[in-house]
Amino acid sequence: MPVGLDGDDLRRFAVARSLFSPTTLKRALHQMGFVQADPIRAPARAQDLILRHRVKNYRNGDLDRSYAKLGVEEDFFINYGFVTREVQALMHPRLDCRKWFRASSATRKKRAVLVLEFVRERGVVHPRDVDEHFAHGSVENYWGGSSIATTHLLDDMHYQGLLRVVRREAGIRLYAALQRDSTQHDSKQQDSAPIDKATRDARIDALVDVVVNIYAPLPASSFTSVIRRVRLAVPQWEREITKALGRAKQRLAHERVDGVEWYWPAGEKPMRSRAAEVSQSNTVRLLAPFDPVVWDRRRFELLWGWSYRFEAYTPPAKRVRGYYALPLLWRDRVIGWGNLAVENGALRAELGFAESNAARDPVFKRELEAELERVKSFLGLGT
Repeated sequence: MPVGLDGDDLRRFAVARSLFSPTTLKRALHQMGFVQADPIRAPARAQDLILRHRVKNYRNGDLDRSYAKLGVEEDFFINYGFVTREVQALMHPRLDCRKWFRASSATRKKRAVLVLEFVRERGVVHPRDVDEHFAHGSVENYWGGSSIATTHLLDDMHYQGLLRVVRREAGIRLYAALQRDSTQHDSKQQDSAPIDKATRDARIDALVDVVVNIYAPLPASSFTSVIRRVRLAVPQWEREITKALGRAKQRLAHERVDGVEWYWPAGEKPMRSRAAEVSQSNTVRLLAPFDPVVWDRRRFELLWGWSYRFEAYTPPAKRVRGYYALPLLWRDRVIGWGNLAVENGALRAELGFAESNAARDPVFKRELEAELERVKSFLGLGT
């Protein structure tokens, strides 16, 4: 167990273990296990912004273009995103997850069966085709507005594991049926083959380890809350998450630093990350708001001493950092943020700083220009 850790060690550890040496797209995805997705493009989607730091010569949209051959699936883990098929297998089948649906009526179940039959007949379907065939009308969405009922039903069937996303067209998910018995939708049929306790616990623990691998080191409060989100991956085992949390606290490495208990994968040595400070010494990176380095806001404040919030859904007059502010990482410190936009084929960057001294450093200025050039290349600007 390492001794004598301080905040600097934790910062270096957090940055070094997450921003591993760039590799192939497939290897990066399988090393992470899960990449959170978001549809906002400012200047690109979160999944692409996350992967560009971890994949050699990554270009915007490479994930979509290579999706079919990467061994990943769109699915809900602790958030919506891309999971490896190995991780997905730990979560499914999601038995008895009807309570997670926005409605659970006999009519809705009948609709799901009919839609599943329709998808099986067609092979691959666009939500528009399903809606034109069934005309389910509209429903109230999460934000109080109106959405197509078919879209909601397809989302729920995808979550339950009846459908998979084959690919996207213009950002829209195209679905196919999973190759399972059509009686899969009947919860009684699903319950006829229960998973034994040892297998269940092993699968939950493996999912917990995926979370920790992505987001560690985690302060105790964040560790508890993020592990509890595993219930979204396995709603059928929601009651077992507390026990899994207890097991994780026993097997993971942990240490108290400045009065806060921190957790990370067993066997990893935070002190070794001092070497990473040299190898990444001057690098500037503009990170996605959901990048693992900055994803946990509690950890963010503990490591970097200021508050960062995602403000895309905040009324414009109340925004502090900007619509889609990208945290600005220099060396092992997040010193500010940037809002990027493409206007008339050129990249426009507006920066803000929590640590103003860095903005005047000539090395920082040089490295910032290098990062903006990498963003242009990633976006295909000027090529």
